[in-house]
Amino acid sequence: MTRLDTIFTPHGDDTARDITKIVVMAVGGQGGGVLTGWIEAVARAAGRAVQATSVAGVAQRTGATIYYIEMAPVGVDNAIFSLAPAAGDVDVLIAAELMEAGRAIQRGFVTPDRTFLIASTHRTLAVSEKTVPGDGIAEGEEVLSAAEIAARGLIAADMEALAVSNGSVISASLLGALAGSGALPFERTRYEEAIRASGKAVKTSLAAFEAGFEAAQSGVVAQSEASTSSEVETDISGPEAVKSAWTSLANRVAAFPQPARDMAMAGLKKVVDFQDCYYGDEYLDRVEGFARLDTAAQSHELTVEAAKYIANAMAYDDVIRVADLKTRGARFDRINKEMGRMPAHVMQLTDFLHPRAEEIASLLPAKVGRRVEASPKWMARIDRWFNRGRRVRTDRLAGFLQLYVLGGLRWYRPKTRRHAVEHAHIERWLATVNGYLAENY
Repeated sequence: MTRLDTIFTPHGDDTARDITKIVVMAVGGQGGGVLTGWIEAVARAAGRAVQATSVAGVAQRTGATIYYIEMAPVGVDNAIFSLAPAAGDVDVLIAAELMEAGRAIQRGFVTPDRTFLIASTHRTLAVSEKTVPGDGIAEGEEVLSAAEIAARGLIAADMEALAVSNGSVISASLLGALAGSGALPFERTRYEEAIRASGKAVKTSLAAFEAGFEAAQSGVVAQSEASTSSEVETDISGPEAVKSAWTSLANRVAAFPQPARDMAMAGLKKVVDFQDCYYGDEYLDRVEGFARLDTAAQSHELTVEAAKYIANAMAYDDVIRVADLKTRGARFDRINKEMGRMPAHVMQLTDFLHPRAEEIASLLPAKVGRRVEASPKWMARIDRWFNRGRRVRTDRLAGFLQLYVLGGLRWYRPKTRRHAVEHAHIERWLATVNGYLAENY
């Protein structure tokens, strides 16, 4: 989604005595320090006295940091700068993630009489969002609505998608948005010179800069892959028996009430990917049980929720699943893309594993695993044997095969202790839900 208000006109002209105050809020890996360095270089090249500081924090996510820049007007060399931003005293705020913009608004850094806000609309989920059962993601629309009210001017677009599509990181596209916004009295060429002077990934950074600049100027931004996908892909390739089984499952989903079909299809894909089509059949049996108890008067909300939560419960993370995901081709493609690997490059990939006794016992046959878990002596012995850090080089055949063989044990999963525990929990949980249904929809 893209929102573009009027191009900003800074408070005061280039000869004003006011010190311009800029805040950059970023999380780990987004290049907030690089962006700050570029802005500082632009200001110094324009003859400005400038100071940049940073305050590190956690903020329920990795490495959230507030970078603060103050720059004096032309000709002022003896300015006294502050070390940290103050509420109501920020001219430009750059948020490298949507909820960072929300935090800035909440802390009073964004004010309608003064602050121009540049925010990326993509999400990096906080720990509090990840740990909520089901969907704990905060409402991004509420932040954008607040931003429209709180800011003097606003540019909000998926700067992460723009950067990735150009092989760069978000700091470059945010710098382009800053240049295109007109929030600072510097020519575009000065920003580009700062990128060139850095000497690192210049070509891709300039491409992402261009994309961010155009976004700020025109408001036309390519949507991220996740946000544009509205249709569920049901076609698959593979053995005819598997394709036939999948088609049968997809036809069952087509018979669901309209409001529940998309969620049921997403859940079906998740559990089939986790196990197989037989497992998908078991999933649909459970969801159909709730669909029969649901009504159109309630918009089939129960069926929708059942389709979501049952899929999440059935596709639990076990050792087999982790090994499977670590050996998929898509994972290696993603790593190569993120690292910018070229055919001539040699890259080593090391996976760190730390199996506990509980994880080893969970892989045993259900009856054996139950007896082992009940024996403190055996659990201590297994922990002594296996609970040590292991480094597996999955870029080598031997290391890859270890995980590949383990990930190929999906056929064995239904016999394991972990599977028995998870499905006993699911049955107790669904019985509890059904017990409340008659009195509390």
